[in-house]
Amino acid sequence: MQRPKPSLESLKAKLDEQSSFPNLYMFKFIVPKEKLSEVKMLFPMHDVSTKPSSKGAYVSLTVKIMAKSSDEIISVYKEAWKIEGIISL
Repeated sequence: MQRPKPSLESLKAKLDEQSSFPNLYMFKFIVPKEKLSEVKMLFPMHDVSTKPSSKGAYVSLTVKIMAKSSDEIISVYKEAWKIEGIISL
């Protein structure tokens, strides 16, 4: 079961309220292992840390980026949510 996606408007408001940009932002996702390369393509210029699940069916990913704005972060989430089976943490 997928977690509900937060409202992009409320996420943007929270980011703008709680952060000043540019700012280091950490993305965390869980994805079926066969979708790993799709998520990595969202971050071509960044190091992506991965950790397989205990049974190997899923992979958790963590990546830190220097975000220039809340819009940049929202853009990444919009693209990520197009990947089937992805869970945003």
